Amino acid sequence: MILNPDNLDVRDCYKLLIGSVVPRPIAWASTVSRGGWRNLAPFSFFTVASRNPPTLAISIGPRTEGDRPTKDTLDNIRDTGELVINVVSLPLANAMHESSKVHPPKVDEFEAAGLAPAQCEAVSAPRVEEALVSMECRLDRVLPIGEDHLVLARMVRFHVRDDLYEDGRIDIAALQPLGRLAGDYTKVETIFGLPM
Repeated sequence: MILNPDNLDVRDCYKLLIGSVVPRPIAWASTVSRGGWRNLAPFSFFTVASRNPPTLAISIGPRTEGDRPTKDTLDNIRDTGELVINVVSLPLANAMHESSKVHPPKVDEFEAAGLAPAQCEAVSAPRVEEALVSMECRLDRVLPIGEDHLVLARMVRFHVRDDLYEDGRIDIAALQPLGRLAGDYTKVETIFGLPM
């Protein structure tokens, strides 16, 4: 079967994308508004954009509810130039799900999800204290792509729980990172090298 995205409904094309590009890591982005309101939201269109300088990429889609076209996360990143990417581990799955719900801009998603905000070193946005890995970032640029916005963020600090860090590497099995599938989630359970 050959499908031309130009001939597909936007929703059908989206379903094919999220069912084919799997598993996707989750960027649990924490930001703060100019007014000081904390925001926390997960994004599964996320990857590394550059190793040097270390730069992360998040694609943020349009708001699907309410009267504003953009999500609080994107507004906060544009306004402050800062964000923190927290890695979602299995024990944090339900809290991440709670933070994915649509909340008014002045609702603190840290509180709604039962999480503690922790101070960062180089940015004013908080990190998730319970996250095993967090990356402080400064905005490099925002690129509009169709209805979405690609955020390129320069990573300026790593926070890694001590017991996960050994010989310059992170213990992936102990991290238990979640990945996003089409509508569900997965965790890393089987790790192997190649050739088998």
